[in-house]
Parts: sequence; C-alpha cells; structure tokens
Amino acid sequence: MTPDDPLSQLRDIHLPPTQGFWPPAPGWWVLALVLVVIVAALAWLVRRHRRRTLWLRLARAELANLERTALKEPQWFTQLNSLLKRVARERYPLERPEAQSGEQWAACLLRHFPGNQMVHKPVVEALVISTWQAKPTAEPADALDFARRWLEAQKC
Repeated sequence: MTPDDPLSQLRDIHLPPTQGFWPPAPGWWVLALVLVVIVAALAWLVRRHRRRTLWLRLARAELANLERTALKEPQWFTQLNSLLKRVARERYPLERPEAQSGEQWAACLLRHFPGNQMVHKPVVEALVISTWQAKPTAEPADALDFARRWLEAQKC
C-alpha cells in the first residue's frame, strides 16, 4: 500500500467513549423534581389531615376510657354527655351545641346521626336525662353504643 492511498488511513468502525452516569440527562432531573414535589405534597396532606382529625382521635380515646369505667352513675353520664358536646362543638360550631340542653341537645344528636333516628331516640333521651337524675334511667352499654356510633359518623 502506498502512503498516498487515503483508504489505508481509515480505521475500523468504533463507538464513541461511553458517558458516565453523572451528570444525568435533563429528563432525569425533571423526573426527580416531580417526585420530590409529589412526596412533599403528600406529606403536607397527611400532616394536615392528622391535625384536622386530632380532636376526633382524642374523643375516641376518651370514649374508650369511659368504656372501661362504665358505671350507672350521674357523673359518668355527665362525662359522656360532655364528651359528645365537645365533639359536636368542634364539628358543628354554627349550631352552638354547648348551649343546648334537654330536648334541643337530644334533637341535635339525632339530627347528626345517620340511619334510623327513631330507633335511637329513647337511648338519646335517656342519656340526656340521666345526666341530671340521681338514679339514671339509661343503661351505660346502650349509651356507649350510641356514642361510639355517633362518633364514627363524625367525619371530617
């Protein structure tokens, strides 16, 4: 071969040198940014939900405590009634449930109870009346059952 022959100077097909993993392509940067935004938004939503439902979780814990100490005494019914009023005040502030008593309070409880209200009307009336009676007429088990169901119906 002669040195003037241009074909002799050609090399075989070769690949360019491989690029390292860093820096990533712009698409990977965009994907990482989108994932960070999504994770931050989810964390913010979960935190906000937990803050907004803190009162409901505390009420459920207090109801569980009342359940352990269930007695047929006016003080116990007063504590249960107070718990329900605090939850109603948090959930329905415009109705001012803390200022209601007697039939108004029973009607408020029933109004915000899903399902057949007539079935629970005697239990609610006995619960409200038992707060002021020396010998309560309501049964603690029935009152607790109603309070548990009423709390479960209070969604945020």
